[in-house]
Amino acid sequence: MRELDVVVVGAGQAGLSSAYHLRQAGMEPGRDFVVLDHAPRAGGAWQYRWPSLTYGKVHGMHALPGMELTGADPGRPSSAVIGEYFDAYEHRFDLRVHRPVEVSAVREGDGGRLLVETSEGTYATRALISATGTWDRPFWPRYPGQETFRGRQLHTACYPGPGEFAEQRVIVVGGGASGTQHLMEIADVAADTFWVTRRPPVFREGPFGEAEGRAAVALVEERVRQGLPPRSVVSVTGLPLTEAARDARARGVLDRLEMFDRITPGGLAWDDGRTVEADVILWATGFRAAVDHLTPLKLREPGGGIRLDGTLVARDERVHLVGYGPSASTIGANRAGRAAVHSVRRLLDAAGRPEHAPAPAGHRTTGTLSAGVSRWRRTGGCG
Repeated sequence: MRELDVVVVGAGQAGLSSAYHLRQAGMEPGRDFVVLDHAPRAGGAWQYRWPSLTYGKVHGMHALPGMELTGADPGRPSSAVIGEYFDAYEHRFDLRVHRPVEVSAVREGDGGRLLVETSEGTYATRALISATGTWDRPFWPRYPGQETFRGRQLHTACYPGPGEFAEQRVIVVGGGASGTQHLMEIADVAADTFWVTRRPPVFREGPFGEAEGRAAVALVEERVRQGLPPRSVVSVTGLPLTEAARDARARGVLDRLEMFDRITPGGLAWDDGRTVEADVILWATGFRAAVDHLTPLKLREPGGGIRLDGTLVARDERVHLVGYGPSASTIGANRAGRAAVHSVRRLLDAAGRPEHAPAPAGHRTTGTLSAGVSRWRRTGGCG
């Protein structure tokens, strides 16, 4: 068992932001904190994105603190571009991420410490920053007859790109950004497509500025304060009405069907007698927060969520959630990392932890991703 001040679980945007601010606070990886990541390589959930999601199609990717992402080719897969950027970031700030490491549980320990049980042993920590995101928990709705469908069912987490759906009849279920992106891609190669959503989609016209962003985050934040399961920020912002979306609407690709009542061996059925025949059902139904490792701490509220004050868990001041609820966006993750570290430092100082020296001389706080960064090859896989 190793004793540390802070354990960070997850090395996506929120985890790396937290680690950066720990370094800025004078803490050393290995001595004061550790970052644990279950993925085999740098890139967070981005490394699992489908190949057709190029960097130029990514909406609102904000740079990590202290290092911009510059000169990226918009035609390259976002998984490669952002994976390389995260890898360069980890090396620039010497974050020494441990991977692949599975975190199975966090339990109460002795002396006010938390025990973080992992595949490389147990850590006893004064504070925990959980930055596990949502990618590992794809949400699959359940409908009558689902097990009888003779075709293929898959989730966004396993989406391979449009090529595999050539000349097939495809149903896309879900009204979010991923669902519309999948649908518009697949429609160009499929024999037919159908779009099913629970609610009528809301398309957003015009600019989406800082004020609109703050208002959207506030709506998600209020649910978290009440201890309710968070909704995504995208769910309250609406879908951007891009030129591609305008064209798809004009061609009838984005004509929405209301939610079906059951699944049949050949497709979908509604109680009013309507049916749709299909070869594939693609569930673009989102993800849930990956917080099962926190179950032993009993942090959930009666409403089903984990109540937060900022990033701090209301039921345990030693635990912070970043990349959860209002901080699930890339810009929100950056801010949450900074806020979590600020709160953690107050906790450690109150416990009598000695102050650390400032970051060592020569420790860089700014930089850019150059063309010379070593590349890695995406091997794929399904989250």
